[in-house]
Amino acid sequence: MFKQDVLTHKSRSHELLSMTDDAKSAFYELVDPSIAANLSRDELLPRVKDALNVISGRKMLPYNRQELAVLGLQLVDEMVGIGPIQPLLEDPDVSDILVNGPETIYVERRGKLEKTDIRFRDAKHVLNVAQRIVNAIGRRVDESNPMVDARLKDGSRVNVIAPPLALHGTCISIRKFPASKLMLSNLVDNDSLSQQMAEFLALATYCRCNILISGGTGSGKTTLLNALSRHISEDERILTIEDAAELSLAQPHWVPLETRNASTEGNGEVTVRDLVKNALRMRPDRIVLGEVRGAEAFDMLQAMNTGHDGSLCTLHANNPQDAIVRLTNMLQMGGERLSDHIIRSQIVSAIDLVVQLERMRDGRRRITAISEVVGINGEQIELSPVFRFELTRAEQQHIYGQFTAQSVSTALLDKAAHFAKEEALRQCVEKSS
Repeated sequence: MFKQDVLTHKSRSHELLSMTDDAKSAFYELVDPSIAANLSRDELLPRVKDALNVISGRKMLPYNRQELAVLGLQLVDEMVGIGPIQPLLEDPDVSDILVNGPETIYVERRGKLEKTDIRFRDAKHVLNVAQRIVNAIGRRVDESNPMVDARLKDGSRVNVIAPPLALHGTCISIRKFPASKLMLSNLVDNDSLSQQMAEFLALATYCRCNILISGGTGSGKTTLLNALSRHISEDERILTIEDAAELSLAQPHWVPLETRNASTEGNGEVTVRDLVKNALRMRPDRIVLGEVRGAEAFDMLQAMNTGHDGSLCTLHANNPQDAIVRLTNMLQMGGERLSDHIIRSQIVSAIDLVVQLERMRDGRRRITAISEVVGINGEQIELSPVFRFELTRAEQQHIYGQFTAQSVSTALLDKAAHFAKEEALRQCVEKSS
């Protein structure tokens, strides 16, 4: 709850506003915190304004009408929002909010990081906000459990790391997602890919190709995954599996699943691998795995190889070949003791396409390559480029290039032929050549 001074942003103002102890006591007599916690922001704000007007009438607040309005917004942010960073959450231009302690808050706008002049009161204030975020979904953050993944009501993803692991105070990292989910056409408008690439990926998704989306942190993997999901037929049963739910599918037969951390007694943990295994018993047409990180890769590839084609997943890697190497390493983590040859064979038979994303120096997120997994060459899994981004010129603030087409294999065209999309898929590549 609001106790002392809070700095705000934009409509909340950056001015430091304070309340005396007597004013605070009077405020909480008029606005019961236990009742306020169950109200929406729109319901709470009029009550807060009325209370401040009463207290101001008693000469307990030295503020004019405009300052009282700012203080009211600050109080609401603190009572039912996320404190001084609430305005950043409401700013549509902000995609990431990074709190590195009470006095260092950065945001990302249009792919570029910039420091804000927002401040928390002190280190305890940051921790209190972090605890409020994670408590809302039944988790906790403290010295014994200093790392937590959570999400806000609007779907934004949150990571919290607290002392003793965070040496300069509690850090809060928030990844926001657009209020309206982006489609492939939006990504074309943003110059993330060409129109032909968008058509190709839409057809590949519709034709039940197994697609691995690779890229670094913040490169747009989840955004692309959401956009591709729009091209899954509405009569298919789709199961999504994530550590912290971020995906939002439009299909009517969508079943989202989320992992669970162990309780304070160390019981009840449900891992991604547990959910993948259980998903196979739920009669899915497709499985969408938010991120492959470990041994669950084996179960995911088994699913792709046993009738659940058209599945999608993401992983962190810097290029398509590195994505395959990382996937190979994850399969070796599974404990199944498979030979290298069998692992390579599993990957080749399961994965059709690797889509590589990159957040470039100019802040733009681009698909830099779409590659086919075509076979095994010696001890290497062979990739064949279908599309790639070719750099033509780089300046201080801008990167220029073009998307070019290479070729598409007969095997992929044969797969599209089962959906009467062979010629359409071929033309996507030929129109770009």
